[in-house]
Parts: sequence; C-alpha cells; structure tokens
Amino acid sequence: MVEDLLAARGIIVSHQTVRLWAEKFGRTFAREIRRRSSGQLGDKWHLDEAVVSIRGKKHWLWRAVDQDGFVLDVLVQNRRDAKAAKRLMRKLLKGQGRSPRAMITDRLRSYGAAKREIMPGVEHRSHKGLNNRAENSHQPVRRRERIMKRFKSPRHVQRFVSIHDPIANLFHIPRHDITSSHHRELRSEAMSLWAKIARA
Repeated sequence: MVEDLLAARGIIVSHQTVRLWAEKFGRTFAREIRRRSSGQLGDKWHLDEAVVSIRGKKHWLWRAVDQDGFVLDVLVQNRRDAKAAKRLMRKLLKGQGRSPRAMITDRLRSYGAAKREIMPGVEHRSHKGLNNRAENSHQPVRRRERIMKRFKSPRHVQRFVSIHDPIANLFHIPRHDITSSHHRELRSEAMSLWAKIARA
C-alpha cells in the first residue's frame, strides 16, 4: 500500500525499501505506543495459540488480548505445552506489571498447569466458546502470512507481530456501546497521537 500511495505522488520506491523503513521506524513507534498505553489495558486476559508453518515446521503463535480486543503480548514458540504457556504468562506479568482479574482460555490443559504455578490466585475460565476474542485476534497475522507466502523464520514472525500489534492497538476502537460521534472522536485522538509519535 505504501508503494502505491507514493507512486500516486510520483515517488517510486521498492518493496524492499518499504520493508526496511518498517523495521527501522516501526520498532520505535511500537515501543512508544507500548510505553504510553502501560497500565491502561484491561484486567481480563484471553489467551490463545495458533499454529504457523515456517519452512515446513510447525510453530505456535501464543497471543494474549484483553476484554476489549487490545493485544497484550504475542510470543512465537516451537512448543505447545505447559513450559510454553508458563513462558507466555511470565512475559505478560513482566509487561503488564500486574496479574489479571480473570484469565480465559480454550481447553488446552497446558494453561491450567502453567496458571497453577505462575498465577495461582487468578480465576481461570476454560471454554472454547468464551475465547473468540483471542482467536479473532490472529486474523491479521493470517492475512499477512498469505500475502507474504509464509513467514521465513520464527524471528521474522516475532519481529512482525511485535511491531504490528502495538500500532494496530492504537487504531483499535471497540465498537460496542459507543455512538458514531464518539467513534469519530476516538479515531481523531488516535490519529493525533500517531502524528506525535511519528514525528518523534
């Protein structure tokens, strides 16, 4: 899209140039957005894992989102067991600085085993139907995977999601219980904040 937007203005850049810009500036933008949103995200965590194929091998994209669909963290691992779930939970606790009020997962037993050790006092609801918020959060990565004709390495996936998700969070506006005028106001605030961050 960036190539097309610039081409319309008579500026020709290659796909590789755009990718390098994204890596160079995207990480800084994502870090600043994470810093500004620290402590503002929800207290109900939805955890889920999705398989990604990298050079013919299965890897697992572990993801946590809050009750409003904001991505808390994402971790690429080559395992789908209690050890991998513990690693995700430790990363979440370090990043969020607090435990959740409740944790919602699918029926994978690894979550229960990890939670008993890492967050024993947290309420845990394990039900496939309750976890749609986390499952839907994988969709942008799936689209990107199709466009790029598969990811090249676990590091490549991790780099992509660590830049993409904080920026997507900035422009994510929950649709429930808000009027169209309030939605426009929130959108304007997001654009204004983006302009400040992008100029930094």
